[in-house]
Amino acid sequence: MRDVLDPLTELWSAGGPVALATVVGTYSSAPRQAGASMLVAADGRVVGSVSGGCVEGAVYELGRQVLVGGEPVLQRYGVSDDDAFTVGLTCGGIIDIFVERIDTGSFPRLADLARAISAGEPLAVATVVAGPPDRVGRRIVLRAGRTEGSTGSARLDDVIANDAGGLLDAGRKGLLHYGRDGRRGEGLDVFVESFAPPPRLIVFGAIDFAAAMARVGAFLGYRVTVCDARPVFATASRFPDADEVVVEWPHRYLAAEAVAGRIDARTALCVLTHDPKFDVPLLEVALRLPEVGYVGAMGSRRTHHDRIDRLREIGVSEHEISRMCSPIGLDLGARTPEQAAVSIAAEIVLRHFGGTGLPLGAREGAIHEPDGDGLRTSA
Repeated sequence: MRDVLDPLTELWSAGGPVALATVVGTYSSAPRQAGASMLVAADGRVVGSVSGGCVEGAVYELGRQVLVGGEPVLQRYGVSDDDAFTVGLTCGGIIDIFVERIDTGSFPRLADLARAISAGEPLAVATVVAGPPDRVGRRIVLRAGRTEGSTGSARLDDVIANDAGGLLDAGRKGLLHYGRDGRRGEGLDVFVESFAPPPRLIVFGAIDFAAAMARVGAFLGYRVTVCDARPVFATASRFPDADEVVVEWPHRYLAAEAVAGRIDARTALCVLTHDPKFDVPLLEVALRLPEVGYVGAMGSRRTHHDRIDRLREIGVSEHEISRMCSPIGLDLGARTPEQAAVSIAAEIVLRHFGGTGLPLGAREGAIHEPDGDGLRTSA
């Protein structure tokens, strides 16, 4: 829902209705991951995508039907279906798409939910996508330790809230399976979409490479911070794509953010200073953080070896040093700051999802690998 939340809220505010199609399950080489959404407005407009073009036409027609009939539908598209090639899903994958009618009656608190998500409040939306007809389409929202809405069963609400809380803590989404009133049995499927704050990208060093990295990071959905101790260089006008520009010694800033609990396993740290007085104290802090997704440091081979020697001298262990990606980025033959930023971003993605870094044409087997929820994620 996140990718269409703004237009969805606008249509909802105007009185709606609108059909919301959401990918809730993907298997094998599916074109989009769970959570991808598409809107079909009453006037025929379409916003978003659920398959990168493969089944949009079929989903559009289904959305129009749901707008008229009002009943939500869970539809599977895949190569095992007789019409798979007719609708265009020829990649060998399977996707489950849930289509529901959204209006002020069916989702009265949508505007409040959208405001909370925009403000960075962590919350999860759990929607019944399969089960008894009187429960399909019902949802509960988990936010700030409380739940809003109901599936029609207090016992099931409690179980879903507990499971959704776990997914929210991990910043994940997933399709959960239950009996009608709890964990035992089958017959009721619930899709949980987590809206955790965006991951952070902290770029240390107010240089031209940092400006390019801020642009790429913002494009990838990170909340970007640029930090440098030099106020003449660390200005908002030099980094318009950054969410914030901080004037502070890098190691002090990172240590304070860690103490405040604002560094987690999704955080990427890019050390672009390649100046020992800045990057050695900073890397000492970064490499000893218990949770951080990526630590990369820019510099030549000579700078890299000198940096490692300095880290060893101050007691940083070999295991801690091994967490550092240095020299930063993948070997793409980059020359410009923008090209270098692409190579760094590619390494961040690779480290997060566990890719090989090989050309897809050189690999065998499925292009899309399963994530921890048993769903499929795009390369």
